[in-house]
Amino acid sequence: DGEDLYDEFGNYIGPDLASDDDDDDDEVYGPDVETLVQEEDAQPLTEPIIAPIRTKRVYFRERSDVPRTTFDWEFLTDLMDSPKLIRCLAVAGHLHHGKTCLLDCLVELTHPDVRATASDVADGRAELAFTHSLRVECERGLSVKCCPLSLLLPDSRGKSHLVNLMDTPGHPCFADEQAAAYRLCDAVLLVVCAAEGAMLGTERAIQQAMQHGLPLILCINKIDRLIIELKLPPADAYHRLRHLIDEINALVHTHAPTPELARPLTPLDGSVIFASSAFRFCFSLASFASLYKQKFAPRMDAGQFAERLWGDVYFDAKTRRFSRNPISAGGKSQQAQQRTFVQFCLEPVYKIFSTLVGDVETNVEAVCQELDVPISRSELKLNVRPLLRLVLRRFFSGWDPLVEAAVRHCPSPADAAAERVQRWYSGAENSDSDGGVCADMAACDPNGVLVIHATKLFPTPDASGFHVFGRVISGTLHAEQQVRVLGEQYTLADEEDSRTARVGRLWLLNAQYRVELSRVPAGNWVLIEGVDEPIAKTATITGADSACRRVLTYRPLQYNTASVVKVAVEPSLPSELPKMLDGLRKLSKSYPLLACRIEESGEHVIMGTGELYLDCALLDLRQLYADIEVKVADPVVAFAETVVETSSVKCFAETPNRRNKLTLIAEPLEKGIAEDIEAGGVSLSWPRKRVAEFFQHKYDWDLLAARSIWAFGPDASGPNVLVDDTLPSEVDKDLLATARDSIVQGFQWATREGPLCEEPVRNVKMKMLDALIAPEPVHRGGSQLIPTARRVAYSAFLMATPRLMEPYLFVEALTPADCVSAVYSVLARRRGHVTHDAPVPGSPLYVVKAFLPAIDSFGFETDLRTHTQGQAFCLSVFHHWQIVPGDPLDKSIVIRPLEPQPAVHLAREFMIKTRRRKGLSEDVAINKFFDDPMLLELAKQDVGLSGLA
Repeated sequence: DGEDLYDEFGNYIGPDLASDDDDDDDEVYGPDVETLVQEEDAQPLTEPIIAPIRTKRVYFRERSDVPRTTFDWEFLTDLMDSPKLIRCLAVAGHLHHGKTCLLDCLVELTHPDVRATASDVADGRAELAFTHSLRVECERGLSVKCCPLSLLLPDSRGKSHLVNLMDTPGHPCFADEQAAAYRLCDAVLLVVCAAEGAMLGTERAIQQAMQHGLPLILCINKIDRLIIELKLPPADAYHRLRHLIDEINALVHTHAPTPELARPLTPLDGSVIFASSAFRFCFSLASFASLYKQKFAPRMDAGQFAERLWGDVYFDAKTRRFSRNPISAGGKSQQAQQRTFVQFCLEPVYKIFSTLVGDVETNVEAVCQELDVPISRSELKLNVRPLLRLVLRRFFSGWDPLVEAAVRHCPSPADAAAERVQRWYSGAENSDSDGGVCADMAACDPNGVLVIHATKLFPTPDASGFHVFGRVISGTLHAEQQVRVLGEQYTLADEEDSRTARVGRLWLLNAQYRVELSRVPAGNWVLIEGVDEPIAKTATITGADSACRRVLTYRPLQYNTASVVKVAVEPSLPSELPKMLDGLRKLSKSYPLLACRIEESGEHVIMGTGELYLDCALLDLRQLYADIEVKVADPVVAFAETVVETSSVKCFAETPNRRNKLTLIAEPLEKGIAEDIEAGGVSLSWPRKRVAEFFQHKYDWDLLAARSIWAFGPDASGPNVLVDDTLPSEVDKDLLATARDSIVQGFQWATREGPLCEEPVRNVKMKMLDALIAPEPVHRGGSQLIPTARRVAYSAFLMATPRLMEPYLFVEALTPADCVSAVYSVLARRRGHVTHDAPVPGSPLYVVKAFLPAIDSFGFETDLRTHTQGQAFCLSVFHHWQIVPGDPLDKSIVIRPLEPQPAVHLAREFMIKTRRRKGLSEDVAINKFFDDPMLLELAKQDVGLSGLA
């Protein structure tokens, strides 16, 4: 009965009802569903009950479809089989000088739908930025990654060429992207703003182009700024342009390693063109001469007329003759008569601007009729900027001058192949024994051995992997082909750094979209799927068949900057460490110059070229590659260790088995050697005689020392030298040769992590004076010699007055004249010093050049803008290493917390704080680097060990 189910208090005491509930649940929800009843919500209201699926989007503006173009894609792919009709150019220059905008003009020219979209932008001010596909690029308004664009463009005669253009970042922080682009190109299109002139980014682009042996084509962009902003008269504008060309030629002459590369740029041969990417027009002397021929004198020789359109040439309208003398039979005075460039080129452009900006309604139609530019009534109602853009684009009709300059001054892949192989291929010296590999590459042979040089990794749209971007040097790459991927460390003797992989799909990458291909012949760029796993930075990809077994690698990229700024990172949740490590590995692939290291203390360090570089890298780590929140330490800089004197005593060390003894001294390297080694000016892969001649002729080394160089350190292009200075009468050279590899490894270990604070050693020459080597091989193994060689290198280093070096940045600030003093005061507070300040010719701005210690540069840009009310704009880039004032081993210096130190205490402060951060003891320990016999020897000679604990 119901009464038996409850007690007197009303509590249920009947049989268990759980089984009945389970049956009911099974009926309602199904047998596999577990039902939970909870009294309160365990999940916060801010979290959705079912979280949405997050999809990563690497490319903010990626298109899935191939847009309509003015050319036929089938025709373009057919042209890929004709290397003579292909041109590969890198578009480089200073930040905001109009590189991306220039490529927008070519995209609008060849993509009608994209052009229609761009014209809808309000007032014509916002740009298309077709090569900005990353979110960070769109938000910041600057290029962060290099971006390829392949277009079919006709020259002035209507002949089509496949023009491959690579948009490169203008910010000096991203010079590594520029280096990756240069390696795939045959010439550089240098874009310079007519108003600002040659700036920091311009000089760096020229310097890097000269290092890569690439010819230049100069595009003077933004000439509209001379008219609208600076309001220069045509004659003054001419002098500004001429001064700018002279400035660029002076830079080329300074950095060119050979007379062939120092060829002066001049509008007369078409290597200089003038453009306004904002108003969509471009002209050269030849194109303007063709315009006059077409409209006024069909029988005129346009070529001869073009030759008279630059320089001090004047035209007399009465006699219809050209003259070098400004005072002609026409009776005009020297001041009144204009040069031909002003009269025939600049004045028509000025007239169009003045008419359209001034009295639009009455004069525009008449001017358009005079210029033979068709314009409708509706188009006359446009705002000034879109109307100017429309009229100028129709008047100059296309970008033929740019294509003409590319065709004439950029060598085709077939013409540039031999020089490229000689410069960058590691097996070029042994071309006689490589089975015809070099010959195939030098001929750009599509039927030869397959060799692809890959320099860039683009992330897949979901950031789960990478696609490899490279250039086919010889042979033909097919989709689904089996290939061998050779890493940077690969040699025929050591094949560990190679992997076999299967190619997936192949694409032609065109900024925001891709065109799939079935095969890619020699001389072309290609985006490859499926071979990214073994590649760290760059790679050489070759066929898997026996004919390709003799292929060697292309040399790693060379940079004109260094990663000197570093931050330590750790995951917010320790359990997410594996995710962060995988993210760091991917991040290192995405940024060519970025380095990820684990310090002795266990912290993970990311090294980059500057604040903006690391900011972009950390954003990618958080949002794309690791997809976790990471904690970031304050930025610090990389230091280097050096010596300023020769070791005060001969330092020796014995191996643990007491059978070997090495004697070394350390001394500073001659000025310039370290920079030469790092820039590739000398290499130990050269024949021994050639290396000896280099050091004899350039640095006055004696023949014996020059021929006794054993190694550079800490790697093949490291800024330290190990010299065998032993005498055959005192040392058994044959025995020493058997121990050479071990001693070199110990030297390289020592120079990789110096004794002061485990930072790389720099600018040091280690001389081996004596060596006692055990005759039995078992007693002279690597385990005995390598640590001993390292220890004796450290002791010689510490006996040679060690010093700490810090990186210095080169700063260029553009500022109004009234803010120059503020720039000086901000720099002075950060140990910076000005080297040059001068007005920019033809503008109201000043340019201030200075050096600033990298450790004091954090927040400098914000500080500068604050003190100049946002009027100063600055960029900085690593320039050189400089010795930090003070002795790092001076124990009399007391470092008090939170107190600024005087200059002479800085070296000690930097060393102690770096050692603390790395988890090392505060001072350098004696017993780590000096043997007991060595200490006794020092005591006998009464050599002080001040500063060593």
